[in-house]
Amino acid sequence: MASLTRFELGGLAAGALIATACPLILIPRATVREAAASHRVTKPLAVPDTPRPDAAYRRELFAPALTLGTDQAALPADAPQLLGIVGRLGSGAVALVRTSGGDTRSLGPGDSVDGWRLVSLAIDAAYFERGGEQIRVPVPSGDDSDAQ
Repeated sequence: MASLTRFELGGLAAGALIATACPLILIPRATVREAAASHRVTKPLAVPDTPRPDAAYRRELFAPALTLGTDQAALPADAPQLLGIVGRLGSGAVALVRTSGGDTRSLGPGDSVDGWRLVSLAIDAAYFERGGEQIRVPVPSGDDSDAQ
């Protein structure tokens, strides 16, 4: 085993002193900062009186007998009238439509009525196709039924 010189022993002693003194110097400062931060007084968050409902929840589930909104004005006259969408989108949802004859039917994607094939459903509309023509039939909003 080799013996250490005075210079090496002094360096080892200085390193041990620094390693022992650093935690004693740094810990109290960090503890004081943490204690000061934990005693800060904060205001509680403001909670609204009533939650704001989403537009999808404000509209009615089914439409009255005849609803013509601004979105539906450009639709062909023989287009199915969408009354509502029932079920979970992507897994068995169906569209409730009123045919040109006045009958009410439920359609799943791929079903047809009056020559129009239901292509897909969204939360607020149904997409139909006939030949090369594609249309978007929106779910009537509650505001449209109040205007009549």
